[in-house]
Amino acid sequence: MRKTTPSRVFIPSHGAHGLTTEERAVYDTLDPARIPQHVAIIMDGNGRWAGKRALKRFLGHQQGAESVRYVVETAARIDLQWLTLYAFSLENKLRRPQSEVSFLMKLLKTYLVSNMDSMKDNNIRMAYIGRTRELPSEVQDTMAWAEEQTAGNTGTTLTLALNYGSRSEIVDAARKLVHQLIAEAHKRGISVEDMLAAEGVDDAIKHRIDEPQISSALYTAHMPDPDLVIRTSGEQRISNFLLWQIAYAEIFVTDRLWPDFRGLHLLEAIADFQHRERRFGGLGENSDEALADTIPTEAELARR
Repeated sequence: MRKTTPSRVFIPSHGAHGLTTEERAVYDTLDPARIPQHVAIIMDGNGRWAGKRALKRFLGHQQGAESVRYVVETAARIDLQWLTLYAFSLENKLRRPQSEVSFLMKLLKTYLVSNMDSMKDNNIRMAYIGRTRELPSEVQDTMAWAEEQTAGNTGTTLTLALNYGSRSEIVDAARKLVHQLIAEAHKRGISVEDMLAAEGVDDAIKHRIDEPQISSALYTAHMPDPDLVIRTSGEQRISNFLLWQIAYAEIFVTDRLWPDFRGLHLLEAIADFQHRERRFGGLGENSDEALADTIPTEAELARR
């Protein structure tokens, strides 16, 4: 089941004139009516980029932050409504050296502060998903400041996935539904068991736990599911990113390391996306299989 489009009013920026010559050449080949509504990117390769140049890892992360700026500005100029970047995973926090984690937190704060003017100029709104309450308090303060500063912007929503893991998101959604169930019973002045029994346990649970209910309890309840997922560095895996939401997303993998990724490459991924036929579990519009050819007759079934 696809999530319905949120009611947020999106006002295009009409900023295509700000594209570079190379970007404009690719953009002019696109069908504006088929720009994906939501693109999610797994940014990977900062460490390898630095290693290939005999540089320290932190310089790879710094260059990766520059790539974020370029890609976000291009996204705004082509009126991409939603852009979600996998910036910092739960696994990063648990498995990376503390010195690297601390540097990434400082880099995040620097990015938000130094790019505020650009976000305002490009009508970009900031948002976050993940267990952000576990981040350092000073980082949370800067995040909240950036979100407040851009709350009135009506263009691209840039969502940073921070201290994020998709399995933990689904766990948190399940816990939220349980808390809602307990709160409902408390409001009605009865126990959870009596409330479920009064409605029929199976029916009561089916009514309260289904795909729309789980979707509404996820961090991403306010946004549409991604249409396109981009993975840099050539790795062929999802890395615990938006597992529920990308059930029918198109996936584009590039060997390019994230620090070398630019707005041009975002446009090239969208061009590839526009050449695909999305089926969502059904037959494509150009399928040459007639229904009568795919379903055997009773006589054919009897012969098998």
